[in-house]
Amino acid sequence: MIGRIAGVVLSKGPGQVLVDVGGVAYEIEIPMSTYDRVGAQDSRVVLHTHLVVRDDAHLLYGFFSERERELFRALIKVNGVGPRLALAIQSSVDSDSFVRCVRDNDIKALVALPGIGKKTAERLIVEMRDRLPDWNLADSIAAESSASQAVTDAEAALLGMGYRPVQVTSALAQLDDPDADAGALIRLALRRLSDA
Repeated sequence: MIGRIAGVVLSKGPGQVLVDVGGVAYEIEIPMSTYDRVGAQDSRVVLHTHLVVRDDAHLLYGFFSERERELFRALIKVNGVGPRLALAIQSSVDSDSFVRCVRDNDIKALVALPGIGKKTAERLIVEMRDRLPDWNLADSIAAESSASQAVTDAEAALLGMGYRPVQVTSALAQLDDPDADAGALIRLALRRLSDA
């Protein structure tokens, strides 16, 4: 199993990065959360990887953090969720938010993700809940307890404007003033989103 790749970015595009490791270039499928954090061409990168071997291909999936890879591995164990759907889920929502949706039985939020119908959402909740005791929820709980109502309101407003969850999460995470009111957070986040 190839568990980690460290090398130089040759090229990247939404959903894929080509990494040179000692003269061998690896095509690695990545979620948008990882794409946003991988540097430009010729920059160094370290990705935590998962190799899927099929009859017709060997596919390498890469993640910026071990936590993202851990969620990917848990997702592909769910009946009816393959690597492509797992990547689509991780491209649409950050790991902690997904874990909260499962923990809180939030079918409505899961159905809003691409490729997830009501039955798949229910299956995700039932099957993933069994895996959550192994999942380190400390970061999720800390983030949830420290999140102000203003941030929650700003997030809901930005999602209502049509921005993707991963864009909203990224824009709000980059703000320097987490104690600002919802209106100020929305204005600051919209600036970030328009510059992206």
